[in-house]
Amino acid sequence: MEFNLIMSDLKNKIYNPVYFLMGDEPYFIDMVSDYIENKVLDESEKEFNQTVLYGGDITADDVFGAARRFPMMSEYQVIIVKEAQSIKNIAGKEKEKEKKDEDKAKLPLELYLENPLKSTILVICYKYKSVDKRTSLYKSLDKKAVLLESKKIYDNQVAGWIDNYLKGKSFSIGPKASSILAECLGTSLSKITNELDKLMINIPPKSEITMDMIQANIGISKDYNIFELQNAIGKKEVLKANRIVNYFGSNEKDHPLVMTVSILYGYFCKLLLYHHLPDKSQKAVMSSLGIPFNFVDDYKLAGKNYDLNKLKRIFSYLRDYDLKSKGLDRGSASEGILLKEMVFKILH
Repeated sequence: MEFNLIMSDLKNKIYNPVYFLMGDEPYFIDMVSDYIENKVLDESEKEFNQTVLYGGDITADDVFGAARRFPMMSEYQVIIVKEAQSIKNIAGKEKEKEKKDEDKAKLPLELYLENPLKSTILVICYKYKSVDKRTSLYKSLDKKAVLLESKKIYDNQVAGWIDNYLKGKSFSIGPKASSILAECLGTSLSKITNELDKLMINIPPKSEITMDMIQANIGISKDYNIFELQNAIGKKEVLKANRIVNYFGSNEKDHPLVMTVSILYGYFCKLLLYHHLPDKSQKAVMSSLGIPFNFVDDYKLAGKNYDLNKLKRIFSYLRDYDLKSKGLDRGSASEGILLKEMVFKILH
């Protein structure tokens, strides 16, 4: 079930007996479980009817024993199981079925799903893992529970996600600022939302978020960031690139070489894709590279500056310095020196 539909039902007080929240992106799992934990019962009901269990301390029998209890002076009891991936057999591989008694081969969760207590809202947070879709357990969850598969978003989706998140809070942001945030904050939605929430607290409501605001509240320099570095490299603005490289070298903790190499690798992958596009119209480039319309000209210029032969050499440099950033054949050179060497080779 889609996250937005789950949240819509919850806000309309449409509750289900079992919520199974799984996947690699904890943000959506936390949003659903936190809403249920904070909103379903009032404070007077929570004392006797809300239980939070942790997977490292309990067994599957503890979970479903608690789930079969009836609420006290309340319509519902809420049981939230955090770190459920640590519980043996709660959603593991299916056991081999015995011919005479197939129920003995079923996992405890499968058995509970056959007849869940309607007065219990059971929330199972199964983070960083997913149930095998080929198993009967997955099929049971898909039919009889609210099943959320929380997937990590791709790098090229982050800027759009930031735009939508801010719009939902009545803020706006330009494409350059959202792209810089996407490049610098990565793909962890929990980290992104924490930084955006911190930012929104400190600026006027319904503002358009600018790079000055981002620099003041999140600490990402509007002039010395990875987005500006890749832009300078793409345009072959040597002086600007060297200034940013020197800044990174004096702030190695905030700009680790391994992250810089990774982001530049993604940039040159897009540039390689650009070279192979049969249709280089603005619309086709935007769609294929996943970039805003006002970045298309930058990629067209970078395409002229870096032909396929040069890109081949650049990927070799990136591979070498990725290894050096991880300690292989690095010698005594600092990350700042290595970054200068790498960018010099790319530009020349």
